[in-house]
Amino acid sequence: MSDVKRTLIFDMDGTLIDSSKVIVNSINYVRSKLGLEAMEEEKILFAVNDMQTDSPRYFYEVEAFEQRHIVWFQEYYTLYHDREVALYPDVKSFLDKVSQKYQLSLATNAYRESALQILQHLEIEHYFDIVVCADDVQASKPHPEMIKKILLHFDEIPENALMIGDSLKDKEAAKRAGVDTILVDWGFSDLDGACKEVKTLEKLLGV
Repeated sequence: MSDVKRTLIFDMDGTLIDSSKVIVNSINYVRSKLGLEAMEEEKILFAVNDMQTDSPRYFYEVEAFEQRHIVWFQEYYTLYHDREVALYPDVKSFLDKVSQKYQLSLATNAYRESALQILQHLEIEHYFDIVVCADDVQASKPHPEMIKKILLHFDEIPENALMIGDSLKDKEAAKRAGVDTILVDWGFSDLDGACKEVKTLEKLLGV
């Protein structure tokens, strides 16, 4: 990886943390509140990263997300995130290493309250100079607004930044902002050419 890269922009779910269980259970909790049957884990996790999915219609059979959906999702998430999330292996030591060479940021489609609960619980919040969440922007990934907001924060040009994520949403958001991407697939995804181990990512980043 070229030394010109100074800023790393991380996705959270499926990249740094294994939150698959709490995401699936939170969505199914909302579905139960709506009188809908539980959805299979595999279908939920595929749809979370699929750019073609109409999420409100797919998950809750509505035209658009409503405030009550967010409240119910957060209700379950707050109660169980400490039991149903974990860092992927070697991520903590990886963040220690890259934080000494790069300035770090986070761009997640999670809502801020949920994201901060996770980051604080897993004791990794301090690594990131800026955290941009779904409710901090008008449009989430794959829209480039999150990436552009981070670049503006650092007064950084796109060529000097790098997106690290696990989905085509991450790659598309970065591409539309003019930022290169490295994809990983130790989480929710199964992508050709993606990094399968943290050690491989460390080598690419020179740490």
